[in-house]
Amino acid sequence: MSTEAGMVQLTPKDFASDQEVRWCPGCGDYSILAQVKKVLASLGTPRENTVFVSGIGCSSRFPYYMNTYGFHSVHGRAPAVATGVKVANPELSVWVVTGDGDALSIGGNHLLHVIRRNVDVNILLFNNRIYGLTKGQYSPTSPIGRKTKSSPMGSIDFPLHPLSVAIGAEATFVARTIDVNVKHLSYVLDRAARHKGTSFVEIYQNCNIFNDGAFEYATGKDTKEDTAIYLEHNRPLVFGKDRDKGIQLNGMDPQVVSLGDGMTEDDLLFHDEKQAEPSLAYLLSRMHHPEFPEPMGVFRDIERSTYEDMLFDQISDAKKSSGPGKLEDMYDDGETWVVD
Repeated sequence: MSTEAGMVQLTPKDFASDQEVRWCPGCGDYSILAQVKKVLASLGTPRENTVFVSGIGCSSRFPYYMNTYGFHSVHGRAPAVATGVKVANPELSVWVVTGDGDALSIGGNHLLHVIRRNVDVNILLFNNRIYGLTKGQYSPTSPIGRKTKSSPMGSIDFPLHPLSVAIGAEATFVARTIDVNVKHLSYVLDRAARHKGTSFVEIYQNCNIFNDGAFEYATGKDTKEDTAIYLEHNRPLVFGKDRDKGIQLNGMDPQVVSLGDGMTEDDLLFHDEKQAEPSLAYLLSRMHHPEFPEPMGVFRDIERSTYEDMLFDQISDAKKSSGPGKLEDMYDDGETWVVD
């Protein structure tokens, strides 16, 4: 969403507001905030051309901490507000910051439609698998059996998988990263920002108060090499501390295989983020720990017309065929009457 025209030299400090950052000490949101500021500085987009829109939740404090324009909007409705901002001024760089509760419960309908329309906005979904702001109830992404204040005997809801939802809505850019891997987080945010169309990024974010260690399997020094697999375009799916394991397709079912004894990297599934058909990306989004290593990186990155471009094309065509029009003519058209 950055352009060469109007680029300015900025630093991460330029994007820091004068508001005290009030997340719990140790929250993963601090890491995300820091990397977003770094990426925005590198893009060179003027602050006055940048807008952050949020809903309700811990993640939704984000606009207060950015020295840009912003809206702290209504629960679940950030995509609708962001769509209005982008349509009103397509030159703006628009970011939606949301959480698993905000986006996938009350906001599920709005999330689906902004994605399927391919509005040119960047959606960052902080997924900590819990409601943090309201003190620890289970969320739409909490695993089945999760015991919380609102599910003392264990949740009986099957969890939603955000990337599967986004790919099902045919998102043009889909990625996953994690708060503590700052290098990868920065890389994914940069890729998302440069994508033309809806970019959807799920960020695994640790809530150290109400769901501490939810992603320890993917971040722990002794486990992460075997429980996470980092996607690279046109490269085979290889993982493991010694990079001796991989993912192979058995028909349409992925399976973990060991390299060696005749099994080579050429026999593995190769990642293709540019496939117009979303089936492969969807398959990868269904790979979950502990059965599989969990994919991180860019699942899908394709080009498609954006909502606002098509909208303005329609407006242009209407003006060519019918003229620019006048509000007065519209008001006076047809039968009118006066109420005394």
